[in-house]
Amino acid sequence: MISNPKDRITTAQTVIFIVSYIIAVGILTLPRVTVEDVNTPDVWISVILGGLIAMIAGIIMVKLSQQFPEKTFFQYSQDIVGKIVGRILSILIIFYFLTTSAFQIRVLGEVTGFYLLEDTPTSAIIIPMMWIGIYLISGGINSVARLLEIIFPFTVIIFLLVLFMSFELFEINNLRPVLGVGVMPALKGVKTTALSYTAFETLLFLLAFMKQPDKSVKVVLIATAIPLVFYVVTVVMVIGAFSIDGVVTRTWPTIDLIRSYEFSGLIFERFDSLLLAVWVMQIFATFIIGYFAVSLGFAQLFKKDMLPFSFGVLPIIYIIAMIPKNINHLFTLGDWIGNAALFLFGILPLLLLIITKIKEKKNDANP
Repeated sequence: MISNPKDRITTAQTVIFIVSYIIAVGILTLPRVTVEDVNTPDVWISVILGGLIAMIAGIIMVKLSQQFPEKTFFQYSQDIVGKIVGRILSILIIFYFLTTSAFQIRVLGEVTGFYLLEDTPTSAIIIPMMWIGIYLISGGINSVARLLEIIFPFTVIIFLLVLFMSFELFEINNLRPVLGVGVMPALKGVKTTALSYTAFETLLFLLAFMKQPDKSVKVVLIATAIPLVFYVVTVVMVIGAFSIDGVVTRTWPTIDLIRSYEFSGLIFERFDSLLLAVWVMQIFATFIIGYFAVSLGFAQLFKKDMLPFSFGVLPIIYIIAMIPKNINHLFTLGDWIGNAALFLFGILPLLLLIITKIKEKKNDANP
């Protein structure tokens, strides 16, 4: 059960929670990583198919969590598979969120250092952000939800504005021919794009905080549709501007697109700094969500207050964040996280849901 009855979030806040967790880092790198897999301009098809798969996975997680009202995964997993196995699974999920939050805060440091604060040590960028994170999550999930509500509208408006302002660089021929070498290349990129929607794992604990958990399927549909539109527009505009050959040579192709144009005579002639200022907040929000999940998981696993764990895990997050020696190692860590998510949130919830249904049938047969 949730200890504080005031810790409840609305359906709209839940949607923003999930969308904010999806679109932070992924939207900066998605065009490159998917083009590397697909190697044709049909990346947008892979993005749509990946979104549909992520939607199905999200609905499975919802159906699982709905079996245990007002409980998070860290609590109800022990009801499904027993205390020992349930704790092991909870620790795996916690370690996933721990690594993800470390990855996000390191990416924040890399992007900020490369584009905004040159020659600034990465540690000097991420440590203040991490301390702000402690202050934020000490207020509970409501404080996190309110921050996301503030950041999200600015992210949507500014991102779409600066992206569509690059339309003069867009060349439709870079997207042709559609399915020119068949459907198989597009299908090859589905795994990568589906993992780009990884965020529905937050439903494993968010449902316990929802005021209206019966609307959680609606949350999944909306929370998939919004980033799907973002991703499709992004890959179309980036590939249309650079072509698939130009995209694979760029570390952050979306940012490079925004840096490729300027408008003389306006208050802002270059818009990349404006976008990055907003996007740093968005990546920070993603870090906060993972950080909150880790602290909540440990608190519920050991049945203690959350705040001491918030302080305790922060040095661990920092150590993991600083392990990658360069940007290539950082992207390798991101690949490992994605592969772990495939099992933890693509296969595990389905298995647990099947076990739950089997137990229900046995209980009904033996009242």
